[in-house]
Amino acid sequence: MASPGVEVELLVRGQSDSGDVAPEIKASERPAAVAIADLEWREMEGDDCELQYGDGMNEAQDSDFPTVERSRLQEMLSLLGLEAHQAQKLSLQDALQISSDSVRNWAPQAPRDLPWAFLRRLQARSAEARSTTVLASPVDARPTEKEGQMEEEVIYWDTADDISADIYSFSELPTPDTPVNPLDLLCALLLASDGFLQQEIVLRMSLCQFALPLVLPDSEHQSHTFLLWAMRGVVRTWWAQPPRGVGSLREDSVVLARTPAFAFVRMEVSSNSKSQLLNAVLSPGHRQRDCFWHRDLSLGTSPREISDGLVEVSWLLPSGREDLDLCPEPVAFLNLRGDIGSHWLQFKLLTEVSSAVFILTDNISKKEYKLLSSMKGSATKYYFILSPYRGKRNSNLRFLNRLTPVLRMDHSHVLVKVSSTDGARFTRRVRAIVASVARSPCRRASVEDMAQAARRLGLKVDEDCEECQRAKERMEHITRSIRDPDAYRREELRLQGEPWRKAACVERELCQAQWAGDPTDKRLVELRQRLLELRTQQSGHAPAGAVQEFIAGISCPSLGERQYFLRWMEWGLAWAAHPRPRQLPETAPALRPKQGGAGDREPLWLEPLGVEHFLREMGQFYEAESCLVDAGKLPTGQRRFTHFPGLAVELLVRGLPLELVDGSTRSTPLRWVTGLLKELHTRLERRSRLVVLSALGVPGTGKSTLLNTMFGLRFATGRGRGPRGAFMQLVTVAESFSQDLGCDHILVIDSGGLIAGTPTTAGERFELEASLATLIVGLSDITVVSLAETRDIPPAILHAFLRLEKMGHMPNYQFVYQNLHDMSGPGPKPRERRPLLESPSDSSRACIHMDKQGGGLRTLADLAFCDPEKQHVWHVPGLWHGAPPMAAVSLGYSEAVFELKRCLLENIRNGLSEPHRNIQQLIELVGLL
Repeated sequence: MASPGVEVELLVRGQSDSGDVAPEIKASERPAAVAIADLEWREMEGDDCELQYGDGMNEAQDSDFPTVERSRLQEMLSLLGLEAHQAQKLSLQDALQISSDSVRNWAPQAPRDLPWAFLRRLQARSAEARSTTVLASPVDARPTEKEGQMEEEVIYWDTADDISADIYSFSELPTPDTPVNPLDLLCALLLASDGFLQQEIVLRMSLCQFALPLVLPDSEHQSHTFLLWAMRGVVRTWWAQPPRGVGSLREDSVVLARTPAFAFVRMEVSSNSKSQLLNAVLSPGHRQRDCFWHRDLSLGTSPREISDGLVEVSWLLPSGREDLDLCPEPVAFLNLRGDIGSHWLQFKLLTEVSSAVFILTDNISKKEYKLLSSMKGSATKYYFILSPYRGKRNSNLRFLNRLTPVLRMDHSHVLVKVSSTDGARFTRRVRAIVASVARSPCRRASVEDMAQAARRLGLKVDEDCEECQRAKERMEHITRSIRDPDAYRREELRLQGEPWRKAACVERELCQAQWAGDPTDKRLVELRQRLLELRTQQSGHAPAGAVQEFIAGISCPSLGERQYFLRWMEWGLAWAAHPRPRQLPETAPALRPKQGGAGDREPLWLEPLGVEHFLREMGQFYEAESCLVDAGKLPTGQRRFTHFPGLAVELLVRGLPLELVDGSTRSTPLRWVTGLLKELHTRLERRSRLVVLSALGVPGTGKSTLLNTMFGLRFATGRGRGPRGAFMQLVTVAESFSQDLGCDHILVIDSGGLIAGTPTTAGERFELEASLATLIVGLSDITVVSLAETRDIPPAILHAFLRLEKMGHMPNYQFVYQNLHDMSGPGPKPRERRPLLESPSDSSRACIHMDKQGGGLRTLADLAFCDPEKQHVWHVPGLWHGAPPMAAVSLGYSEAVFELKRCLLENIRNGLSEPHRNIQQLIELVGLL
């Protein structure tokens, strides 16, 4: 008969002595694999073991108590108000709706408020998002049907009357502190969410610098899930330092990057906290980061109920500073919650993907020896962190000596940490071990590699559903031919060539002629004829194969498959065709293109290929076809692309930003945008009241991040990927709140950065940006102007204000000064009113001088709608405490952004200077501007 260790090895299909891995377990066999592994570990314990492993459901029940029918998971979901979503999952749209809670900064009053508070705080990048503190409500404010029960239990319960009082009823009293463990809250919410909300939760946790869930336990169904799909959207930036040469910033998906991985696990009981140790290892310098939640945080101290078996992951990223960096490449740290005996498959997974495993325990006895002996032949390095009980020293040494040849260890692999051990010194020792292993030849694994190992062991992988895999295959069919992005665009995106650029120039000339007034009929005829020729030339093309495949992908009947396809396209295009910057975007604000030269039309850096280019191609086909129909050159019945706006609007409603102003030519495809808005009006039907909120500003001031933080949007951010034209995204207002707010949706517009140079030095670039700013501000009910310095207002914005003043348009505007280099303590700084009302800068003077208003020099304060008493200037603290990539998020940033959001919504609710528009009125305004 084989030894118990060998039996476990065979039962869980683990790693053989030769290091080979057995074939993966079929989906139908996964529950059996989990159950067999748990049973084998129980047999390994022996009858003399007092501690019970597993989920505790096999404990003997006292005959005086009724059998518990509801599982721990069901109880937790019921407590959090998520029970209905166990089958009907929460969606991303559910989480992003604006409700009455969006204008209140209130603490949760009951456990069922916790999931929504968690989502709101994550969206706002709050460092306190994981808090599960619930404020106790007054007794008279509790539900009526429970008043009698509460009065009896709270007021009249007295242990002096009966020492054997019902302790179970007492334990169920509402807790005014933290009734739910933060990890239980996270697991319950993930289990109640669909894949796209899971992805959003993980992405927001990454932005908050929290540890991310990697394996999600579900003890009720014995089906643990590896969250590969949920991790897909996480992208991190770090300083890559090659062995020879100059270092540079590198940006990569955490799913694709192969890194050394170090797992920290607990065996039976440990007096040392894994998570505290991990946080110390992950905290370079003297600033402690609470990446992993641990028991000493005040955010939630209740025992875990459903989150044992959760595996979390975080990365230590190099910053380019040798005194802080552990090693010159990213390092992954994995943390298993709970005991390895109860979660054997998760532990086995960690041993297969990690470079080294650190095992924290107080003592090693016979059953632990049997368990670890089953890992014989593993290529992973093992380290023990012991805090032995008094009198157990000899026993520990005996079993450690027996494990040494089995796990190929020596004395340096055993660390002892007791209460008298210096914590900082011990942390340095662990960091030194990690650095030594990471710098030597060792196993390196990506998250995709880990998912493959999880499949072999029988864990479910969230990405393996049929809809997701069909969407992935379609994406790969489109992107596999991308080698040179420029050549790909010429071959597959044919309408985005020279005729398209010329058409944009002709349309701009037509627009300028109309603004100038009384153009000659001959000139107008020439321009319109030239435009018709260019559009006819475009119409001579048919959609290329990749465009047709893209259209098929967004047209498929399954809503889920369409959503999967769009996400796959975003990632597939991003990593198949990296942009080649000509100059880093950080230097863009200082650039001054030559006046009238070719550089005014040439991009500063090539646009990264994205989904918007395929939608832009669809828009150009629709635009060309509509132009021919309007000119009478094409019968209406022969139109082929009338359904394109409907396809694009469906994406807008589902949360994808759509292009409003072309990023390459800074032009607006008027017929396409009008078609989109008409389709949106039809799609929304009775709920078509809109408020338009826009953001303008200089490059690099974080306006896209600001909008994403306020409303949970998906505008592009990061080096070289910010918007260059203008994108719009739709935010839904909950029906229960729309009457109070006065609108049904908020259309948010994000624009490209505007240069701060004077019009005389900016040349044609200024004319394009002035037109862009005029369009966006003219469409907006509220405009947020993002600045790097309080007086550094781009002249294009001042030009737009002056131009729109002639039309009588009076926007509500908020100036936001983001101190990108502010590393001060948390807390929003007070709003300041005066700086923008002082004398304008030289560039502002030049801009204002161009719009001669009665011969006098105008300042911003001279504008009719610039009332100093109503002007709002916001100072937002820096986003980070310290230097990225390992800096913690500033609590002051999230608080200031929430206050700005609350102010914007209050302005909308209290009524703006102009009545809220419907979509039809917005269509008319687009044509006018």
